[in-house]
Amino acid sequence: MTFPQTDLALRRRVVATYFLPGSRHCGPRSARPMRGEAGYPAAPIRTERLILRSWREEDRAPFAALNADPEVREHFPGTLTAAESDALVDVIVAHWAERGWGPWAVEVPGVAPFIGFVGLMVTDHLGEPMVEVGWRLARRCWGRGYASEGAREALRFGFRGLGLAEIVSFTVPHNLRSRRVMERIGMRRAPWLDFDHPRVDPVAYPHLVRHVVYLATREEWEPVPSGEASPAD
Repeated sequence: MTFPQTDLALRRRVVATYFLPGSRHCGPRSARPMRGEAGYPAAPIRTERLILRSWREEDRAPFAALNADPEVREHFPGTLTAAESDALVDVIVAHWAERGWGPWAVEVPGVAPFIGFVGLMVTDHLGEPMVEVGWRLARRCWGRGYASEGAREALRFGFRGLGLAEIVSFTVPHNLRSRRVMERIGMRRAPWLDFDHPRVDPVAYPHLVRHVVYLATREEWEPVPSGEASPAD
């Protein structure tokens, strides 16, 4: 879904990305969050089925596995190596350290201690700094509504907790799974914000250059009822 091509520049810029889910055990349950500066680790947030929490060192291995999955990375410029995935975790933790909020690691109690991430990050891809909601989930956990549940809570946190005026999300036009999630959580298309991603090589990845944008504003946003899980989640 969103936070797409930031991976290309993660060692040079502190910007954004996603998460993974899993029905199998995803690693040890040691509760030792990674340390940043003020504001990290963060207090966990519980939704109906999820725990949105700080990142732990033991999250790195399942996150690397997620980022090595070609299906999870279908709408990105290739998969990530373990080192690149770890660098992305460092980007996320640095965002938390700088701002006191960011993408959470996602846990499903009784199912998996780590299933990926969901949350908010600052992006500059639209010409000016904006806040984006994004997620990345392990393929084995798609279709359970986890993405919508977590992203809906991220919007609620952004509007009611941080007082943001608007939040965006974007992806490539053919990423229909993520676009359905954006619609399910109450975002609307903002075609006037569509853009060509400046960090995507148009020769190597011409199908990943154009991005469509969805928008939610604090004044208009209302959580969409969860309903049944869709394949997008």
